[in-house]
Amino acid sequence: MHSYDYLLVFAFLALVLVPAPLLGRFYYRVMEGQRTLLTPLLGPVERACYRLSGVDASVEQNWRTYTVALLAFNLAGFVLLFAMLMFQGQLPLNPQQLPGLEWTLAFNTAVSFVTNTNWQAYSGEASLSYFSQMIGLGVQNFVSAATGLAVLVVLCRGIARRSTQNLGNFWVDMTRATLYGLLPLCLVFALFLVWQGVPQTFAHYADALTLQGNAQSIPLGPAASQIAIKQLGTNGGGFFGANSAHPFENPTGLSNLFELVAIILIPAALVFTFGNYVKDLRQSRAILASMLGLLLIGGAVALWAEYQPNPTLANLPIEQSAPLEGKETRFDTTASVLWAVTTTAASNGSVNAMHDSLNPLTGMVALVNMMVGEVIFGGVGAGLYGMLLNVLIAVFLAGLMIGRTPEYLGKKLQAREVQLLVITLLVMPIGVLVFAALAASVPSAAASVAQPGPHGFSELLYAYTSATANNGSALGGFSANTPFHNLLLGLAMIIGRFGYILPVLALAGSLAAKKASPQGLDSFPTHGPLFVTLLTVTILLVGGLTFLPTLALGPIAEHLSLGF
Repeated sequence: MHSYDYLLVFAFLALVLVPAPLLGRFYYRVMEGQRTLLTPLLGPVERACYRLSGVDASVEQNWRTYTVALLAFNLAGFVLLFAMLMFQGQLPLNPQQLPGLEWTLAFNTAVSFVTNTNWQAYSGEASLSYFSQMIGLGVQNFVSAATGLAVLVVLCRGIARRSTQNLGNFWVDMTRATLYGLLPLCLVFALFLVWQGVPQTFAHYADALTLQGNAQSIPLGPAASQIAIKQLGTNGGGFFGANSAHPFENPTGLSNLFELVAIILIPAALVFTFGNYVKDLRQSRAILASMLGLLLIGGAVALWAEYQPNPTLANLPIEQSAPLEGKETRFDTTASVLWAVTTTAASNGSVNAMHDSLNPLTGMVALVNMMVGEVIFGGVGAGLYGMLLNVLIAVFLAGLMIGRTPEYLGKKLQAREVQLLVITLLVMPIGVLVFAALAASVPSAAASVAQPGPHGFSELLYAYTSATANNGSALGGFSANTPFHNLLLGLAMIIGRFGYILPVLALAGSLAAKKASPQGLDSFPTHGPLFVTLLTVTILLVGGLTFLPTLALGPIAEHLSLGF
């Protein structure tokens, strides 16, 4: 690594962490309806939305009513997007006259974007019209991120409030999250991307003649607006098939840095939003320390592994054995590895290099980031409510060790809360271990794996891990667009999304109804180095005990077979 590689890592961390407290405070004020700098401009728009939709913003809901509203909204979004993809050939803004998608692919894609996964078993420029990209996928990029933020806010209220059934109003939370929390940032970021060279046009694809005399069709489209919400909303779905390795999505080193920052900017800020809800920013700093520690550990392992030359190329000159295969030479190795680690830690799924070309241990880091539930920053809202579930598990384990009823911020964890926590622990094993085993057992499904041996197993394992973790990235070399995988991966995405959301909402309702116990000198502190260590170890132990055997069959076996 060179000095500019270290500078890139430092700039990335600084651009994420410095604005996070202020942005987190902003999100708290927005979601609680307090006045912000944007209120004079967007307040009338917000009130007009309520009037047009018949929503009374002053009426709050209990967790059951909130859950019904959330499920109804997401179901309606799925149905509309599924129909749009099926019949895009008859819809406007389709200059290339692209036909509708096959129904299992349309199902998979609709589920993918509704669940904030953005798994893509298609190439955007070859399969989707401008209408489908903008009105279909673009809308879901916003509202799926806003849904995650709304669920997080409900859990924050459940922890912070006392003896109440009221947890807010889903329609109000969605409106505020979208209108204040996502749109302004995306507008600014989209303009920045246009400045950097990302296209934003409704023009037809451009026909060109290459230097070799061959005809080439250059895809265009309203890409900049899509890339902005793709990154800021931790969606990750590319407008073009090559995703952020495509020069029209990520044209310069500067765009690469700021797109990378955008991936975890809001998740990092929401950690401080939680601290504002519970009136104790020490809790935010403890959670952020655990997230950052896991990110840095994974990043260090991945960088070390990726800079190890392949033994097969050991006799080549150093410039020829440099680890650049599968990477964009515009970004080099460090930027590619940093992106791979960040995107899998943040439930984003975008890529600026071919993950299939990563060294086995680098690919294992990406897998582990997802297998722990993508709580290392994670998706917008989803990452932090997943981390708070681990916080409660760590508190429960601490209570067992010291022989007293576990409590978190004055709320005692009793049988119902522990049962809900256990339910969430089953989500990743079902989606990853059970579904991947099923896919590996069906000959027609197993035929989608291109490579034999441990690497082929890693391709299959990565696909179902990515789907269940709502990440959306792929190791590559895996033919996902088959009816079997379209349907089973779609089911994995649904389980991975709502298998967490439903218990989290029930947990929020249970905690909100509790009275707060005063915290005394004998209460277990949840903001110091001891708790940060306990939380980090809990995350690694739960993930390790669940998935270590599969990792041993995949990336670890492949690493050993290379003769490092």
